[in-house]
Amino acid sequence: MPTAREIMTPHAECVNVDESVTEAAEKMARLDVGSLPICGTDNRLKGMLTDRDIVVKVLAKGKDPKSCLAGELAEGKPVTIGADDDAAEILRTMGRHKVRRLPVIDGHDLIGIVALAEVARALPDSRVGDLLDALTTD
Repeated sequence: MPTAREIMTPHAECVNVDESVTEAAEKMARLDVGSLPICGTDNRLKGMLTDRDIVVKVLAKGKDPKSCLAGELAEGKPVTIGADDDAAEILRTMGRHKVRRLPVIDGHDLIGIVALAEVARALPDSRVGDLLDALTTD
């Protein structure tokens, strides 16, 4: 079974904790992605920022995205997967936490992102169907 390292998108670009939400949104647009890891000045993962977070936690609450910092939206301990964890563990983690993207960590270093689409390409259809059921069921 393939590992996260084998199926991830390497070299994930971060938004820094002290960058504004506007800067994060511009980076998302430039990279054509819907989420970015939030990294601290120590290059450690602090959380994930999604386009939905920007809409629901910033714009809908009337906050100024130019003065709101990405680090303010990093909540709790980020859900990650180890670089050498296999696809079955990726599926379990995605299903348990109801996420479609997982930062891939090697030690303390962020080395990539694994997305549902990448897992889908690497595994038989039935396993992916089970994950989709877990992600869409309350």
